[in-house]
Amino acid sequence: MKRLDGKSALITGAARGIGKAFAQAYLREGASVAIADINLAGAQATAAELGSAAIAVEMDVTRQESVDAAVTETVDRLGRIDILINNAALFTAAPIVEITREDYARVFDINVGGTLFTLQAVARHMIERGGGGKIINMASQAGRRGEALVAVYCATKAAVISLTQSAGLDLIRHGINVNAIAPGVVEGEHWLGVDAFFAKYEGLAPGEKMKQVGAAVPYGRMGRAEDLTGMAVFLASKEADYIVAQTYNVDGGNWMS
Repeated sequence: MKRLDGKSALITGAARGIGKAFAQAYLREGASVAIADINLAGAQATAAELGSAAIAVEMDVTRQESVDAAVTETVDRLGRIDILINNAALFTAAPIVEITREDYARVFDINVGGTLFTLQAVARHMIERGGGGKIINMASQAGRRGEALVAVYCATKAAVISLTQSAGLDLIRHGINVNAIAPGVVEGEHWLGVDAFFAKYEGLAPGEKMKQVGAAVPYGRMGRAEDLTGMAVFLASKEADYIVAQTYNVDGGNWMS
């Protein structure tokens, strides 16, 4: 028997990158998966690639009507939601004196508001149908510390860690385990964007920041999406039933807590 046999999962921001890797891992473990993304065409292409146990749903985590519609569609098509991964997020960087209110509001709306209100919508479903569930939020090593150019993003991920603690303590009475994963530096499309910010503000050549941060990881390289999937499967499984309100570092030794 596979670890997630018979379970249904909703994963936000899953058309590509880490979210797609989570979907692949869950499918291997016997779950059915809703690929939720603001890019519906991308979600549909990913679902088609992954097979009949995957469906695509459109979700803009900054719009409550979109969140609610995606949750309803997932329940209608998969029967229920047993697992949620709040993966959708946005990175930004700027010196403190150049941060704008518009950028601050946009990133908090996605990274914190999107996490909270998607969690809320799925938790309401889980409570109504009974039987508990597993909710996994995506934090970051950036939420464990400040970084000179990354104040807003770091603050959003610190908020995700705090939100995980509060939601975990509140929802466990309903049998809903809320926990989080804090990745370190993970190669892929996301980090190409991060690298571009540092190239701009630190005067580095494209790709240089990626080389620097990869070399600094104690494990010896940047992470890969598949490095995170074991923790995502574990936290969604019955083996994690007694784990509540925790954030786990999966970062090659970058941060110890």
